[in-house]
Amino acid sequence: MGADEEYGTARQRFDVADAAPLLLDPQGVVTAWTDDARRLLAYPAAEAVGRKLADLLADEDAQRVPDLVERCRRDGGWRGLLTARHKDGRPVRVAARIAPAEEAHGGSRWLVLLSELAGAPGWDMSRTVLERMVSDAPVGIAIVDTDLRFVWSNAALEQFGGGPAARRLGLRFADVQPGLDGQAVEAQMRHVLETGEPVVGYEHVGHVRSAPLRETAHMLSFTRLEDDRGHPIGVYYTVVDMTERHRARQRLALLDRAGECIGRSLDLMRTAQELADVAVPGLADFASVDLLDTVLRGGELSPGPLPDTAEPVALRRAGHRAADEDLPAVVVPVGDTATYPAGSPPVRCLTSGRSWRAERLDPSSRDWTTDAPGGRRATFRELGLHSVLTVPIRSRGTTLGLTSFFRRTHREPFDAEDLRLAEDLVARAAVCLDNAHRYTRERDAALVLQRSLLPHRLPEQDAVEVAACYRPADELTGLGGDWYDLIPLSGARVALVVGEVPGHGIDAAAAMGQLRTAVRTLAALDLPPEEVLAHLDDLVARSAREDGAEPDAAGADGGRSVGAGCLYAVYDPVDGGCAMAAAGQPAPAVVRPDGSVTFVDLPQGPPLGVGGPPFEAVELTLAEGSTLALHTDGLLARSDTWAVDAGRDRLRRALEQAGPLDAHCRTVVDALVPARPYDDVALLMARTKRLGSGQVAVWELSSDPAVVAEARRTATRQLARWGLDELVFTTELVVSELVTNAIRYGDGPIRLRLIRERALVCEVFDGGATAPHLRHPRTTDEGGRGLLLVSQLTQRWGTRFIPDGKIIWAEQPLTGVPE
Repeated sequence: MGADEEYGTARQRFDVADAAPLLLDPQGVVTAWTDDARRLLAYPAAEAVGRKLADLLADEDAQRVPDLVERCRRDGGWRGLLTARHKDGRPVRVAARIAPAEEAHGGSRWLVLLSELAGAPGWDMSRTVLERMVSDAPVGIAIVDTDLRFVWSNAALEQFGGGPAARRLGLRFADVQPGLDGQAVEAQMRHVLETGEPVVGYEHVGHVRSAPLRETAHMLSFTRLEDDRGHPIGVYYTVVDMTERHRARQRLALLDRAGECIGRSLDLMRTAQELADVAVPGLADFASVDLLDTVLRGGELSPGPLPDTAEPVALRRAGHRAADEDLPAVVVPVGDTATYPAGSPPVRCLTSGRSWRAERLDPSSRDWTTDAPGGRRATFRELGLHSVLTVPIRSRGTTLGLTSFFRRTHREPFDAEDLRLAEDLVARAAVCLDNAHRYTRERDAALVLQRSLLPHRLPEQDAVEVAACYRPADELTGLGGDWYDLIPLSGARVALVVGEVPGHGIDAAAAMGQLRTAVRTLAALDLPPEEVLAHLDDLVARSAREDGAEPDAAGADGGRSVGAGCLYAVYDPVDGGCAMAAAGQPAPAVVRPDGSVTFVDLPQGPPLGVGGPPFEAVELTLAEGSTLALHTDGLLARSDTWAVDAGRDRLRRALEQAGPLDAHCRTVVDALVPARPYDDVALLMARTKRLGSGQVAVWELSSDPAVVAEARRTATRQLARWGLDELVFTTELVVSELVTNAIRYGDGPIRLRLIRERALVCEVFDGGATAPHLRHPRTTDEGGRGLLLVSQLTQRWGTRFIPDGKIIWAEQPLTGVPE
């Protein structure tokens, strides 16, 4: 028998793949050398044949050869590991098997099989051992022929359903597992048959026969089987159950989605709906989120779970989602009240603070809510609900509400892992809901504060027709500190004011209230607009320094008014004059009586408290029927960008649309500002009026004391023409005292003016710069009682300075006087 024949016989006998065979005589000398042996150790047959086996081994193993020969004779063979010497001198670790090879003439030799698979498990396993290992493997293994019909499968494949291996023979994949996508699996098999390329790690999701309600995931690998000539004879594939890994990935993906989708706003109802949207259909077929009314109102919450109660508990349905469209028709709509009976599982969750899981609901039980639409209460069987998770919504030790997750008939019941996932989802949403609740409380408080500080009703006067609109910022940026005001001044004039404070929330609203109060106080001094802003600037800077804030640190703690803006304008209905100055505020627009729109060329002063050049005022004359539009910069801003020209163009187009002033004001804001703007917006629109010539009377007087009597008579005649005879006595006294005071302490010409508006105004002008002050004379004093009498007999009085002197004025109400 030749060496190749002996090699073939040995392979059949030992069944060791990829082995290099060689033959030894009884003395251990190589007598036959094959090509496989040459490829393994690089010795040609001429150099190997005739050499002892020990010469082909490393020194330490060469010394073992006599002992190995003895063991082979005694035991009939040997298997183990050896270190051979490659022709180039490097060691080669091999697995060796030595067995007797009997010859036809009765002689004996030793067959040696050397394999480079040294140390690999199974190097010396027989076919029987390998088949037993494959059959008993925990991995599902199967072989299909070229028609994709089963020809063999191991026992592990039975765990996925489809019966024992004998029952599979001759069937296709779809016949065995109808719940899986057989076409997709067989497409992979055909690809392997046609190309010979193995497919490794193909993931497949579906429902196997062994668990028809449970979605399972498997990893399949496909390899083509070929005969000795390389022709395909079938496909060998393995199946590994990776359902737990698949579900873990799903849970992580669901939590990632929750992190992205829940809490994108500070709106409580929207956040609750986002929780329901995330849970369906990834976790449940139906989810509902119910919140306490106290949470939605932004009220104070008590710590811990709800107290035990024997009464039904009413919650507000804040969000729900159903995988099927037919279910919402029989549940409580969003925004309505969901009332749960005492002792029901939802109430127990609220009072215990612990979640509740029911793998199987009683099909005949009715829904827990007591106020289903139309009074209809369906059973769980009618709703198709069979499993439930109920999780209380808790954050920072307080209970906010309740979330319920249901599964319908086509899903497996909730398990403990599902409950943990639901609790994680609700915990994430609870933080967002708590933030939204706290924000709602603060925003509502700030809004109440700001609205209490803003004018509830603008004062009545005859100088302008006025309308105002305020729109707070959205829930992300919070309420700001914009404000507007109309302040009646002496002489029938009015001050028009808009302003804003940097920052948001209660601090901004409080700072706005402080500034508005300061502006009204300064307005009472009848100062020019630029001086009002100068005093206001000093006040803000001084307050910031006292509170430890840097003058340029807008919004710093204690200096929250620093960087505020204010526009102050004074309009006089007698002559139509208007003076204004601005600190960090955009110039107002003017709508002329013909409808054309212009913008006042107003020098921009620095924001309040930051320092800079002095404030400058401009004066202009407004035609009767002109509309002055004062606004904060939020009206022109688009998101967080600021483009003056583009903003003015939009404002111009909006102002050109005529209409009643109140409606026009709202229309302008609606056209330029979203429902929830990025910044607060305040718009004050004032349509100018003029007092008629019959409402104003002016006389020039000399500085002679004799004119006092004439001034009284002139004023009396004018009151008679106006039909104000009831005010003659008081007016004569006021005119007498004011004119006398001007003659005694003033300088230059004197002018007397009476204005009949909503009050009777008496003004006396003189060129002096000294302000009179009220005295409280003693009994023995001969003078000093004039201004005291004026203050007692009139509604109000005061002094204002003008460039060429001062004006002392007094007002008397016209209540009860005929128009």
